[in-house]
Amino acid sequence: MVFQEAPIKGIWIITPRILRDERGYFMESFLKELFNKHIGPIDFVQENESMSRFGVTRGLHYQKDPYAQSKYVRVVEGEIFDVAVDIREGSPTLGQAFCLNLSAENKKQLFIPKGFAHGFCVLSSKAVVQYKTDVPYTPSSEGIFHIDSPALAIPWPLPAGKMILSEKDKQADPFRL
Repeated sequence: MVFQEAPIKGIWIITPRILRDERGYFMESFLKELFNKHIGPIDFVQENESMSRFGVTRGLHYQKDPYAQSKYVRVVEGEIFDVAVDIREGSPTLGQAFCLNLSAENKKQLFIPKGFAHGFCVLSSKAVVQYKTDVPYTPSSEGIFHIDSPALAIPWPLPAGKMILSEKDKQADPFRL
């Protein structure tokens, strides 16, 4: 596995080593020893999976303290445009977004630490996304920022008219510095 820190401190891109032959492929999607060496000890306690169709855009979601979550995201089918926004008070990168295409083909994975809002937009006909968290989801602690927050200027790959949002995401307040 190759661990590469993103331009925003705390976010990591993890690229697994893939062994291919005539039968298919094999890869380690998570190896605790390497993860701890590069990122630090994290105790993942919940794993989630979502399936969405083209244009579905989820986010920008986060959990408020004391239930803030770190996430380890990967795509097992299809492709997404993944976004992590720094919402850490006092951070020199507060309000900056890190964006990366994750797909079943490129097999890249993303570690997003506590203090970030997260969202994604499905670029393929269907996408299956899996992510681990280090704190269980707590509905009363959920926060959401609108995906089109002017202060963020996220370069979404689809026009707003092609994005499919939940009612909750449509009603979200914009991010403000």
